Amino acid sequence: MDKALLARVEKQAWIHRFSRGWPLLLFLITAGGTLLSVVAIERAEQQRQQLELDRNMTEIASALQRRAAENVAVLKAGATLFSLRDEVSPQEFNEFTRGLIGNGDLHGSLGLGWAQLIPASEVAAFEARKSADVPGDRFVVWPRSAEDRPAAAPVVYINPQTPANRNAVGFDMCSDEARRLAMDTAVRLGQPVASGMVRLAQDKGAPGRPGFLIYTPVFRRGAGASRRIVGFVFSPFRAAEFLDSAAELYSNRGVEIAIYDDVKDPQHRLALRQVAGDNGMTIQRPIMVAQRRWIVEASLAKPAWLSPLARATLAFGAILSIFVLMLTRMLTKRAAEDRMVLEWLTRQSSIRTSLTRELNHRVKNTLANVLSIVSLTRRRARDIDDLAESLIGRVRALSATHDILSQTDWSAAPISQVIRSELAPYMQGDEAHVDMVGPDISLAANEALSLGLAIHELATNAAKYGALSSDSGKVVVTWRLLSPQTAEVHWREEGGPPVKTPEGRGFGRDLIEKIVASELKSDVELSFPPEGVECRLLVPVRRLADFTLRSGKPE
Repeated sequence: MDKALLARVEKQAWIHRFSRGWPLLLFLITAGGTLLSVVAIERAEQQRQQLELDRNMTEIASALQRRAAENVAVLKAGATLFSLRDEVSPQEFNEFTRGLIGNGDLHGSLGLGWAQLIPASEVAAFEARKSADVPGDRFVVWPRSAEDRPAAAPVVYINPQTPANRNAVGFDMCSDEARRLAMDTAVRLGQPVASGMVRLAQDKGAPGRPGFLIYTPVFRRGAGASRRIVGFVFSPFRAAEFLDSAAELYSNRGVEIAIYDDVKDPQHRLALRQVAGDNGMTIQRPIMVAQRRWIVEASLAKPAWLSPLARATLAFGAILSIFVLMLTRMLTKRAAEDRMVLEWLTRQSSIRTSLTRELNHRVKNTLANVLSIVSLTRRRARDIDDLAESLIGRVRALSATHDILSQTDWSAAPISQVIRSELAPYMQGDEAHVDMVGPDISLAANEALSLGLAIHELATNAAKYGALSSDSGKVVVTWRLLSPQTAEVHWREEGGPPVKTPEGRGFGRDLIEKIVASELKSDVELSFPPEGVECRLLVPVRRLADFTLRSGKPE
């Protein structure tokens, strides 16, 4: 063996000992670094999105408050008009509102209205007076105030006079608790106040949409320095339309927005502006709109699996990891190949030694069998021809079994093939004299040789004196597994000449009962009933794993 190669392999023992581990370790280190980079990039991307969403939220909140402030300015101007005049005619109100909203921009509201506060006892007289102001158009306050409410605040004017707004004329604001609470707060603070979530009178007879109103109280001077509340200038809003109007004031339309009235739950949601896709990062912020607390929730659409930079980093890291794996594999493969060469040379030397020992063992066993056969045959032979004939037959029986073992590389021999090879001359033609029945069972080499000799002796005896010596005779051979380690072979003759128990012991009987029994390590039951010879043999069955080359000293 090359000493230089052996020395180099020994020096590289630490490499080939983990020839697969080193490439895998370096691959995992590179892949781990890539994954950490991707995580860092994604975390930075989340922080960027958080800052962007926070900036968007500031823009959205500012837009909502700006739209509300624009409407409050209009309401304050209207309140000034009604505080200075004891009575405002429909023509004057129309001219006033036309000047305020002449360009048609309602800033998200449905218009500008006036609700006059009157005692509950004067509702009928108020209806008659307002009906007289507009001939042919009867003014009705609805719904009627309950007896426990001292006042009513019916809608007297509202512009523009759309079909929806005309539905609200005469509606008593005091009939609804949310509206009444907002009006009371506006009177107490003396400032415009937004109501809670309501169903607008404009949507009467149709499925209501969440809305709200902003009330500005109108006071008139009384005696001395006192002042009294006479009504409210108001603007009604459909919350979704108000949100759409505010959306014109901020840049990022890819943000989902939800507005809740004071409490964040589905029952208090005023409006929702959706975007395509599932929601990802979400933030909330409370804002004040006309003295009313709203909760604004902004959500960004859920991003793709990874950001573009993270995907590029992952792809580059995957390529780099594979390259490192291949490179280290190439380096360790050289060391592994050297080690394989050394192991192959060692294994070949061991195989040569084992083959020599195995051949030695098998030749000695075969020669021992031949010597036993020669010795016993010589003592029983009548003359030289009888000796030669007996030896030739028995050696051929050994040879037939050897052929079967050679076909399986001496690993195992099926029982059926061993028996068939010995009885082949009697199984030809239409008048077969042999029946064979049994499962597939394989025997080790020594057991197959012993069984072959036994079958040969039984067949020879049957051909001379038993069932195979007559045309009507038959031999039945069956075998079965008694246990995973033992098989039983049963030889039975029938239809031949009557059988008598022999007085003396011939070589065949000694061969079966002594040599074969010794090799098989079990007793052989040989009987001679009148109807035909019977023989039972117990044959050891060894697992294929046991059929290995001998590594010890030859037996």
